Amino acid sequence: MRILLTNDDGVYAPGLRALRAELKKLGEVIVVAPAGEQSAVGHSITLLTPLLIQEVVDDHNQFMGWAVEGRPADCVKLALLELLKDKPPDLIVSGLNAGSNAGINVLYSGTVAAAIEGAFFQRTSIAVSLEYTKPKPLNFPLAAEYARKVIEQIMRQSFATGSLFNVNIPSLEKGPIRGIRTVPQNIAAYQETYDRRIDPRGRVYFWSGPDFSCPAPHPDSDVSALGDGYITVTPLQFDLTHGTMLARMKDWQWEM
Repeated sequence: MRILLTNDDGVYAPGLRALRAELKKLGEVIVVAPAGEQSAVGHSITLLTPLLIQEVVDDHNQFMGWAVEGRPADCVKLALLELLKDKPPDLIVSGLNAGSNAGINVLYSGTVAAAIEGAFFQRTSIAVSLEYTKPKPLNFPLAAEYARKVIEQIMRQSFATGSLFNVNIPSLEKGPIRGIRTVPQNIAAYQETYDRRIDPRGRVYFWSGPDFSCPAPHPDSDVSALGDGYITVTPLQFDLTHGTMLARMKDWQWEM
């Protein structure tokens, strides 16, 4: 199996390096990832500046892949259309992200966006993230081992080409993982704060606060299961059409 590995934390992120080591147990791994941090960029792509690339090597000075001066979605697009077009991957994995991507975080996540881009191209794609409850460093090697086991189990199943999965691993600081659950994405509201400040020239500015939490997640959702210590697996889709509303709107009378 040939695996394209990407992320949004950057090509030198420890989570990517740890996951690469585990995925090599499943097949050939080629990395195409952002040259620097791209967290929370969502599904943005680069249009007005060139996508510079550079080969990167691993700790043994062996070719690992390419660093791209662009977004996570850029990396997948460039990999499939140019860098790996002669020998495309069988699987696309995005991660291992430092921080969970559950609930509405999915909408902001560059990690998930990279996986979505892969699904656009009809490649099975899996986003993998590690929740944390304390400052870094995190135990990425152990989390990557869990991630690899989940990915192995997903790939043993039967599903449509281009399927998209979102995997979250609970904080390892909370104790032993209780199991794996297949759950829907939580859509309950999150709690956010901004810190209002004044700069030396007297101008008001705001700094996004660190508390981005979901105080009342829906039961049996990715956020609640993750909080209970379970690895969560959520199948996603990128078709945003509201089917029920679309059916109702067919009876509307339109005038020019």
